[in-house]
Order: sequence, then C-alpha cells, then structure tokens
Amino acid sequence: MNSCSRKTSLLLAVAVLYGGGGSRAATAQSRDVGWAMYNMSYEGIRSSPLNEINPKNVQNLRSVCRVKLGEEGTLMASPVVIGDTLFMTTAHSTVALDATNCKLIWRFVDAATPADVYAVNRGVAYLDGRLFRGTPDGRLVALSSDSGRVLWNVKAGDPAKGEFTASAPIAWQGTVFMGLAGSDWGIRGRVMAFDAKTGREKWRFWTVPTGNEPGAETWHIPESVTHGGGGTWSSYTLDTLTQELFVPVGNPSPDFTPASRPGDNLFTNSVVVLDALSGALKWWYQVSPADGFDYDLAAAPVLYSAKSGAARVLIASKDGHLYAVERGTHKLTFKTPITTVSRAGPVPTADGVHACPGPLGGVEWNGPAFDATSGTLYVGAVDFCATYLAGQQELVAGGMYFGTRTSQASDSARGWLTAVDAESGTPRWQFHAPTPIVAGVTHTAGGLVLTGDLKGNFYAFDAATGKVAYQTNLGGAVAGGVMTYAVRGRQYIAASAGNVGRATFGVLGSPSLVVMALGPPARAGRGAGAQVAEIALPPISTGTALSHGELGGADQERATGLRVYQVCAACHGARGEGGVGANLQTSTLGLGGIIAYVKAPTGSMPKLYPSPLSDADVASVASYVMTLRKP
Repeated sequence: MNSCSRKTSLLLAVAVLYGGGGSRAATAQSRDVGWAMYNMSYEGIRSSPLNEINPKNVQNLRSVCRVKLGEEGTLMASPVVIGDTLFMTTAHSTVALDATNCKLIWRFVDAATPADVYAVNRGVAYLDGRLFRGTPDGRLVALSSDSGRVLWNVKAGDPAKGEFTASAPIAWQGTVFMGLAGSDWGIRGRVMAFDAKTGREKWRFWTVPTGNEPGAETWHIPESVTHGGGGTWSSYTLDTLTQELFVPVGNPSPDFTPASRPGDNLFTNSVVVLDALSGALKWWYQVSPADGFDYDLAAAPVLYSAKSGAARVLIASKDGHLYAVERGTHKLTFKTPITTVSRAGPVPTADGVHACPGPLGGVEWNGPAFDATSGTLYVGAVDFCATYLAGQQELVAGGMYFGTRTSQASDSARGWLTAVDAESGTPRWQFHAPTPIVAGVTHTAGGLVLTGDLKGNFYAFDAATGKVAYQTNLGGAVAGGVMTYAVRGRQYIAASAGNVGRATFGVLGSPSLVVMALGPPARAGRGAGAQVAEIALPPISTGTALSHGELGGADQERATGLRVYQVCAACHGARGEGGVGANLQTSTLGLGGIIAYVKAPTGSMPKLYPSPLSDADVASVASYVMTLRKP
C-alpha cells in the first residue's frame, strides 16, 4: 500500500473508532476495528467489540507473524493499531508494521545515551496523523505516522534530576497529555499538556504541591516537597464529555521512610482529576496516605457506570486492592483485595516489617478491563511479598532515593487474574498463575479475556467461568500489551513477549511482538500449517547515540557497551546506581569477576548468557560497567 492510500486508511479507521459509522458492535467484523491508544479508549475500559474469536474456536488460534524488535531489555509497551498499521515501541525505538503480516513499514531509532534515567517506554498516542512518545531521558517526541519523520522534539523533564517520560501519553483535541516518571529518584512530579502541532507547553500541574497550592499542608516539612515523588508512569484516562483528565499518581519519596516526610503527602498515591483544557484541579481520591511501602498507583483508572447509572472511577493499586469511587460524591463504593494482603506493622523498621504485597506486587502498569454487558471487571495482579528494612536516606541527584532496602525471594512470586462484580466488588472467579501477571488484560465481545504471565504463557479465558480456553507459550515474559483488532474483517490478537526488569522472575526471552489469528483446525498427522513469518529487525545502532555528542571522547567499544547495558539497566539503573538490582557503582568485582558473574549468576540475577548476550556482549558490557564505578 502506498503512503497516500495508507494515510486514507488511517483516517477511515479513526472515523470508525470515534463514532463515524454507526454501532461499533454492528460493524465489528465488517470493517477495520483498531486499538486507538494504550488502553484502547479514553475511558480505559479495554473491552473490544470483536467476536470472531470465541471460546468455541480459540483452540484454532495460530501465530501469523513474530517480530524480534532489535533491542534487548524491557518490553512493557502496548501496540496501537490504526487502520491496517500497527505501531509498537521499545525503550529507544518506534516501529510501524503491517498489522496483517508484521512487515516493516518504517522504524525510528532514538538510541541510548548516558543521560537516560530508566530504559522503558509504554507506547504511543495517535492523533491526526501524528504519533507521540516519551523517552528515557525525559523528552516528548512527535513523529509522522506515515513515515516516522520527527515533527518536533521537546524537553519535558530534566534527566539530571531523575525525570523521564515512560508513560504512554494520550492525545485529544489538539493536545497531548504527558507526566514525568521518577518518583524513586526523588523528583517533584508534574503533568503537562502540549500543543500537538508544535510541542508548546500549554499548562502544567504539580502532583506534589507547595506554597499556597491545595494539598501543600499535607507535607509538614515544606522542604521535603522538592523531592517528594509523585511521578506518573503508565498512562491516563479522559472523560471527553466532562473534559476531565484522570491521572494516577505514584509514590512519595523517599519510598520507605515516611518519618522524613510527615503528613498525608498529597497528591501521591492518588487519582487526580484535572480540567483537561486548563489543568485546574477538580478533585482527587487518595488511596494510601503517608505511604511507607511503595503502594503507588501505576495503572490508569477505568471510567464506567453502575447499574444505577452513577458514574464511577475504578482504581487498581499496588497495595493489592480494587477501589470503586463515585464520581459525583467522591465516596468509596467498594474496596476488594485481589492478591495476598497482610502487613506486620504500620511502617518499615530497622528490624524489618513483612508485608504483602511488596514493592513489586499488586497491580502494576496494566490495569483492569470492564465488560458493560455482564457488569464484570477483570484485573491482573502480582502476588509477591517482601520484608522492608528501614535505613537512612541520602538524596543524590539522578540516583535512586529509597531510604531503606527490601528483601524478597523472586521465586516466590505468583500472579492472579480476578473477575469482579462491577456493582458490588464481589469476586466472581480467580485464576492463580505460576508467575506474576503484569501484562495487559483485554475482554472481547466473543466472550474471552486475554492476558499473559512472566513465564511467557499467553492465556485466553472463558470470560464467564474463568476456565482456560486456550494457552500457549510465546517464548518470553509477557509484560506489555495483549490486545485485539480487526483488519478487513479478520480478527487478530497481538501480544508482547520478552522482558527484563521485574526482579528477574519469569522467562526473559528477546523483546518481540507476536500476532495471532484463527487458522484451520488441527488434525492428526497433518503438519503445523501455514509458516509463521519470523522477522528480526537489526540491533539498534550505536551511531545515533554517538551523533548526540553525549559520549564525548568515548570510543566505539564504550558505545557498544552502553547499548548492551540496556539489558542490565532495568534492574541496576541507567547509571549503575541500583534499583531492584545491586548498585554497580560500588561493586568491588574486577573485570574478570564481572564477566564470570554474568556468565554464571547467582541469587536473583537472570541467566543472560549465552542468550541474549554473546561472549562479545558480555565482554563489552563488563568493560562498560567498570566505567560506572565511583572513584
């Protein structure tokens, strides 16, 4: 398809998605039905009208194509499909693929630099022929959707302070909404609106207030506000009728020492509701005041209506609960635990406090799905406890700012998928997965619930009963989007596969996108059928990083080490400062010791050799790690 006809297809698809062509359910199988944004729709309901694939025929699901995306490390993004084009991101690249066969249309690479804070990205927003995405060093970039050409590139945050842009933004009426991530680095969070055509900032809202701003009184030590956290790191929700933007706000900082920041610490661990046109605060709901356990809100909330017609906002928290709040009264309707919940004390102590969930538990960046027909919510969660050991916090610009440490056994992590009555909050069924469920959860009109786990399992459940209707292994941890779309009347399912960065439990794999569709029924003695298109994109070049000029006089070997280090950065930090992995800046291992440890790791360190890291890769990354050492 040429660029002109492809652009026409994109415009027609947007018209269908946003009401230009009658009932979505009536047209679901007769035309393109895409996936317009990270959570499918502005309301975040993640419920597709597609019904070609259902519990009766899902056993005939077959892989159509698989794309190895060319960057090792994290893969937490969700695909976006407009017309017959699928857009997908890694931490440093954006690709446009033919949604029916995975053939590459274009690829944009914005390679790693030493300015990166955290190598992760959750996807793009689409509006009027433009794509918008964040970067690990805190920029917001606009690309042409038909070519990948850069239209504008603006600095949204300061990476020297630990500010970066990991969220999948949303775009509406000429405006792009994006917040800063970096609570764990001690930033002061904010949400911003940008002009979609120019990148000009329209307004900003500080998620940690100061001075005379509402909520500032909840920080009893005013100086703590300047590094109080409140980042945002998945995506956002929008009511286009009331023009309200719903922002899930992350944890206070330092994470585990509330005594250093006494007060309720608004607006951390809250859903903040803003006027989308002006950024003015309308109302908020805080889930965990004065948090000392990293129980922030990562997932975007879901907007839905109760049987009475009352508008509700559903909040899924890392504290292991689902909260339903009435939008009219701001009152809590129900609070339902969806994973193991227990706590031995109110705050971390020097002797240790055991708590469930731990800091990597509960509901992470992918939130619930809502089926309006049955009135059911579906949500994935992580069952993973930890012991919190309080300590002294030290703020170092651009470094992690925890104030304590945690102890957790990665092999104990499990997952849950729970179906909940959307009216009462009563669980209807649960599935216990062998590893955490952090992947996207999607409901379909065909009666399926789709998701995956960190062992690499893709699941299709019967939505009514919770029975596994289909299961297959995709060869790598499913930590990003699992979604569905239709092109020319055929329904497809797309899922991410391959990820490093959740305390390394699960099966790593190489970051890839897998597209599936119905094939002929399997028969005894017959071959596997049509061959799967296996596409491997070239590894991301280091040349782009060198052209930024940020490597100074570094040679190509160091540039190669930086590229390979992206596999490590998700756990050890972009600069080796540590996170869920050890601090490499203070390690005493020599070059040979690092090489030996990477090849034969112990503890929670994953097995990276001989795949995805070769002998040459291990040598390069070991040399690079040596350059991160503090004198």
